[in-house]
Amino acid sequence: MTAGERVVVVGAGVAGLTTAVVLAEAGASVHVIAEQVPGVTSLAAGAMWGPYLVEPRDKVDRWGQRSLEVFRELAGNPSSGVRLTGGIEASRTAEEPPDWATTLPGFRPCAPAELPAGFSAGYRFTVPLIDMPTYLDYLLRRLDDAGGTVERRRLASLADAGPAPVIVNCTGLGAQELLPDPDLRPIRGQHVVVSNPGLTEFFSEDTGLSPDLLCFYPHGDTVVLGGTAVDGEGALTADDKAAANILARCAEVEPRLADARVLEHRIGARPTRATVRVEAERAEDGTVILHNYGHGGAGVTLSWGCAEEVGKLLSVT
Repeated sequence: MTAGERVVVVGAGVAGLTTAVVLAEAGASVHVIAEQVPGVTSLAAGAMWGPYLVEPRDKVDRWGQRSLEVFRELAGNPSSGVRLTGGIEASRTAEEPPDWATTLPGFRPCAPAELPAGFSAGYRFTVPLIDMPTYLDYLLRRLDDAGGTVERRRLASLADAGPAPVIVNCTGLGAQELLPDPDLRPIRGQHVVVSNPGLTEFFSEDTGLSPDLLCFYPHGDTVVLGGTAVDGEGALTADDKAAANILARCAEVEPRLADARVLEHRIGARPTRATVRVEAERAEDGTVILHNYGHGGAGVTLSWGCAEEVGKLLSVT
């Protein structure tokens, strides 16, 4: 990549904006095109760092660890929306902790008295929590400071983003039709945002492949409650029954949430495929196309590592 080279990034979710920031700060002339700015699925994220249920394992570990380093740095900036927060991940069966959790600060097994009723194992650690509306605004400001520009426009194909020598595809679920990529599918997620009754720590249940999740993430005056993971569904309308079940599950673990005021519902469609796609190809007209999508529910967790991988690919393409 040469200084001032024009790069078009398609997509303004967390993958697209992070990639745009990395490239712009490296000296590229970055222009972002997206129908929604910022992307609604990223806005709907919880969001807690944790590289779960996503492949390929070796690359995911590397991308996730790099992102963790950056989030720890950003936690020192109050305007970023990133905070290091302690809490518990628990299981109703005697499960071993995930490898990624054991390396986090403050990691230790929970004593039985620390666990809610019905849980048999749990682990305490400190991890970045990201308030997504605040964080995505932070990325947009950082992109603007680096000279990047943003255009709100719906594309019929990646070719519509040109002419440009380099196009970066961060379209998430949109890649299903834009490329097309038949291996991509939605996993619908819903969160409920409530007023914070005084929570300072997160809680997350290891629910495996269940579509019914249980987690709550405090972000100052609000708490994000989760959630759902409905494979194959991409509708973005609120499901009142699912919301009621989310509230009930969370209040069973933390009774103070039972009377919390509901502020909003956040719904997104996680762009999921067998493996995250971060790779380069050259179109027939010579355009370099760099792909960065298919992160499933780990888009935030992998965002900085994948964005820097795109930068490395561009430098050798």
